[in-house]
Amino acid sequence: MKHVLITGGSRGIGAAAVRAFSATGADVSFFYLQHEEAARQVAAETGATAVRCDVADGEAVMRAVAALPPVDVLVNNAGIAHYGLISQISEADFQRLFAVNVGGVYHCVNAVLPAMLHEQAGCIINVSSMWGQVGASCEAAYSATKGAVIALTRALAQELGPSGIRVNCVCPGVILTDMTRVVGDETLRELAGRTPLGRNGTPQDVANAMLYLAQADFVTGQLLPVNGGFVL
Repeated sequence: MKHVLITGGSRGIGAAAVRAFSATGADVSFFYLQHEEAARQVAAETGATAVRCDVADGEAVMRAVAALPPVDVLVNNAGIAHYGLISQISEADFQRLFAVNVGGVYHCVNAVLPAMLHEQAGCIINVSSMWGQVGASCEAAYSATKGAVIALTRALAQELGPSGIRVNCVCPGVILTDMTRVVGDETLRELAGRTPLGRNGTPQDVANAMLYLAQADFVTGQLLPVNGGFVL
């Protein structure tokens, strides 16, 4: 791994991925959007390069990637969520979910692809969710975006495999981040109790799966669940 680009790298799973890949000696860059102080701290801790970029903005992504070294490993981690009934989400919020969670993957893949095609090598790791596999009540829009990421992963693996580019996907379960803590401690305890391994996951659990996929040279088009057995 020469240069790794991680989107949504200032907090949670993304920050854990920045730390994990940096620890391997790779040159790491990461995108962030809102949490500037957290991004500074991650960059200072790891030596990674922090770049402010909205992955939903295709032109901004192209400019940001053009200013970086060629990307060998792309981790499409940036994502947002919405909790509530489908009737309670506005059309604008619905569109924003797709713009970030699906459009962000599209923009970042297209930005790094020319260099990967030139080298006839590369690794793309997308982040979906177990809800992208089975769906979740009160998270219909979010589940739909993550299902789209799974379909995109499988299609791109077939499209890009002949060019030496691997595309895989991690599907986290309940991971203890700011995104999941909004459901409350009682719900998190209940979810941990329904998980065969008896706990919720950590960002490091997901980062470890990403490290595996980055080095698994004969693995492509696969979904790697990181959910403690919650969804089998």
